[in-house]
Amino acid sequence: MKKWSIIIGFCILLTAAGCSKDMANRDVYEESGDTINVNNKREELYNEGGGQGVRKVSDNYGFVRHQKSPIQNDRGGTEHYSAIDREQVANIISQLSTDIPNVNDVATLVTDQEVLVSYSTNSKDRNHTADQVKRTAMSVVPRYYHVYVSDNTNLTRDVENLANLDSTSKNARNLVNGLVKQMKKSPQGSRMSDSEDENGATKDDVMNSTNK
Repeated sequence: MKKWSIIIGFCILLTAAGCSKDMANRDVYEESGDTINVNNKREELYNEGGGQGVRKVSDNYGFVRHQKSPIQNDRGGTEHYSAIDREQVANIISQLSTDIPNVNDVATLVTDQEVLVSYSTNSKDRNHTADQVKRTAMSVVPRYYHVYVSDNTNLTRDVENLANLDSTSKNARNLVNGLVKQMKKSPQGSRMSDSEDENGATKDDVMNSTNK
């Protein structure tokens, strides 16, 4: 009888240990019922800094598209980052732009020197809305960036397609320049300053881009 009690007790200890290990695995791989991809979490640490002082360098353009949330001021947990991560910058611009009245669907592409924002709107004052979207983007990126906006929704797919290009290729630069020309056919808002045009470019910037 004593022998059976020892065996039963040992089995109970093994079962408890197995349950404990299983619960630990659940804590690591599950959060609110959603599976956590450990590799993705590691990528997020590099992309967002993660307090490590190290960031992943990428030659890809950053592209994010957002639609206005039915809940006012709902930005889905937007965080602001001090370092330049093109995709995160595009994310912030797209989310902030959907907070602008009459702006509903925003697609943002961030290159190494431009921000291209395509959006849908039912605004009666297209130039004013364009100015709001442009200045929202300007408030996020470094001052040397030029921002181009368009309420021509036919250009949204063009903006998205550029995100798949290698930003170091000459063809990518030509395609970006071509799309910029198309976007400038839409209202761009008011001049940024006495020395900068509507897109934040100076005379020297325009001359340099012409000579390239």
